[in-house]
Amino acid sequence: MSDWTAFGRVDADGTVYVKTAEGERVVGSWQAGAPEEGLAHFARRFADLITEVELAEARLNSGAADANHSLNTIRRLRASLAEAHVVGDIDGLATRLDRLATLAEEKATEARAARDAARSEALARKTALVEEAEKLAAESTGWKTAGDRLKEILGEWKSIRGVDRKTDGELWKRFAAARDGFTRRRGAHFASLDAQRKQAQTIKEELVVEAEKLQDSTEWAHTANQLKELMNQWRVAPRASKEAEQRLWEKFRAAQDAFFTRRSEVFSARDNEQRANLERKQALLAEAEALDVDGDPKGAQAKLRGIQAQWHEAGRVPREAAGGLERRLRAVDDKVREVMDSAWRRTSPQDNPLLAQMRAQVAEAEERLARAKAAGDARRVRDAEQALSSKRQFLSLAEQSS
Repeated sequence: MSDWTAFGRVDADGTVYVKTAEGERVVGSWQAGAPEEGLAHFARRFADLITEVELAEARLNSGAADANHSLNTIRRLRASLAEAHVVGDIDGLATRLDRLATLAEEKATEARAARDAARSEALARKTALVEEAEKLAAESTGWKTAGDRLKEILGEWKSIRGVDRKTDGELWKRFAAARDGFTRRRGAHFASLDAQRKQAQTIKEELVVEAEKLQDSTEWAHTANQLKELMNQWRVAPRASKEAEQRLWEKFRAAQDAFFTRRSEVFSARDNEQRANLERKQALLAEAEALDVDGDPKGAQAKLRGIQAQWHEAGRVPREAAGGLERRLRAVDDKVREVMDSAWRRTSPQDNPLLAQMRAQVAEAEERLARAKAAGDARRVRDAEQALSSKRQFLSLAEQSS
């Protein structure tokens, strides 16, 4: 800190003076101790005054204080210097305060201009909001969107400050009139929709009845198409009241879900069965393709007939896999027959063991069909009939060839 005591003196009777450009003036009296202590005391007062000036300057520069308030503080401090009971560079501080006063006046002028601009902007914003509200009230048919926007305009309106009371009141009357006009027009529109909603409710009640009739059907493809058509009709039908729409939709959807859930369960069970059948046929095919046809054609033929019998009993497999499996098994069968035909031609019909074996297989197939019929298993009966027909054809061909 500067040595402010250089700007003062204490005379013999304890009177304290401060030195200024206009000369000395009395600022107090010191009787409590040495003259140096008195000067230091009044210098500390000057330092406190500087601290107050620095605080005012900092608040002014930072914008934390209102410029007019800072200007009043600076003027007060400047005016107090003429009679301040301090020792220090009063002339320097006066110059500093004069500069600060000029700066504060400039900032106050800027603040007034900013307030005027803000008032103009606020007026423009509120006027634009009123005009938008009037346009919505007169033209909009997007009822929810327009209604939401009017609420937003009201929120924005409340946040805008600075318009004089008279002008603000006039603008508010225009906004309130626009909002009331929109509310009346929207009410008339929705009143006209009541009859349409009742008609829509009747249509959708009929669709629900149709869907509930179909929910227990087992005609999977046909019923699925019918339900899809009902869904299309539901979508194009007008909407009923919110409560009725939700209630009818839940019933309509429940009927659809009931059908499609049952269909999914049936298809899932069928898929699981077919996957298991596929694994079994793949194992049988691997066994067939591993037969030693060239080394032991008769043994290979016997084993192949057993594999074929199990193959038919294994049941259906997924469609995408069925063709390839059947082609591979036929290839094994063709190879066996080719090798056996070659051997057969070298054997007399009476001694041909292949014919005897094939007759035995026909007899076995007939017994399998009889057991399936006795069990009442339609699928097994169908498969057994197909197997018996095939074996009889092979036997007939073999007998003719012999």
